[in-house]
Amino acid sequence: MLSKNLHQAINAQINAELWSAYLYLAMSMDAEAKGLKGVANWFYVQYLEEQDHARIFMNYLNSRDAKVELFPIDAVPTTWDSVLAMFTQTLAHEKKVTALINNLAAIANDDRDFASINRLVWFIDEQVEEEENAREMIAAVEAVEGNKYGMYMLDKELATRTYTQASPLATSAG
Repeated sequence: MLSKNLHQAINAQINAELWSAYLYLAMSMDAEAKGLKGVANWFYVQYLEEQDHARIFMNYLNSRDAKVELFPIDAVPTTWDSVLAMFTQTLAHEKKVTALINNLAAIANDDRDFASINRLVWFIDEQVEEEENAREMIAAVEAVEGNKYGMYMLDKELATRTYTQASPLATSAG
């Protein structure tokens, strides 16, 4: 059985994951409006991944006989000055999500809830990847900054990114 504290924190995390999805969808739409279809694709894949993260947490609460509570999603920004600004905000945001996941792990550890700790290991590893991807994108954008052809080529490369369902969902019923 989940502690009340962990149950509430996971419900808050579900909301945070859905907010993240909404943020990345807004970034995708802003990039699309600016004619950057590849950048839009990169952020749309992020949007899908964040929805997966929320669903993984929902499935986990359901599996532990704990009620999922959905809260209103706060507004997100809708425009950015540049692609670099988008990826800079992405890195800052992913660092905040990492702190939230680490807090969940600390609560589970204090509760000696080994099942939750085990589930959270996947998210801890995922956050390392998310931050690394954002840093790599910042470096790529900085490398072509001011070079229209370079940005064109980077945009084409980002258009090839594909969505892969998160492994905890691929091995579950939903």
